[in-house]
Amino acid sequence: MADHVDFVLEQWAARRPDLDVSPMGVIGRLSRLHRLVEAELARTFKAHGLDAGSFNILATLLRSVPPHRLAPTELMRAGMVTSGAVTQRLDRLEARGLVTRAPDETDGRGVRVGLTDEGRALVERALPDHLATERRLLEVLGQERQEELAGTLRELLESLGDRAEG
Repeated sequence: MADHVDFVLEQWAARRPDLDVSPMGVIGRLSRLHRLVEAELARTFKAHGLDAGSFNILATLLRSVPPHRLAPTELMRAGMVTSGAVTQRLDRLEARGLVTRAPDETDGRGVRVGLTDEGRALVERALPDHLATERRLLEVLGQERQEELAGTLRELLESLGDRAEG
């Protein structure tokens, strides 16, 4: 059995047999897998009236320490998005009544973003479906191989400088 990346590797082997293109086997598959997984997750989010970015913001707030309020910079770090993306997402989520922005009690210049009751309810409804989608996408591997893959990917991420933000 072969996938699209095998086809690409065969082409390169025929055109440039002098080059070791084996890294393309990993990077190409990671890239294709990312696109396919994102498309599946997008379907789940859409069923809840969300997109990936909106879910990310709502879920980041939900998993934060109560009272589930974060500064936009904290959302940016915890949600792995740029400040411009956070601002745009917050504007849309606030317009829908899913989050609020209020002055920061400890820093008068800053704001804190919090979930509304409606926002909390929405992300609480979407989360089980999101996890079910992820579970379905990974089930072909079984639990042991999933854990092994997670460890391998963690090792690669750490080697590239990705560290836990506490």
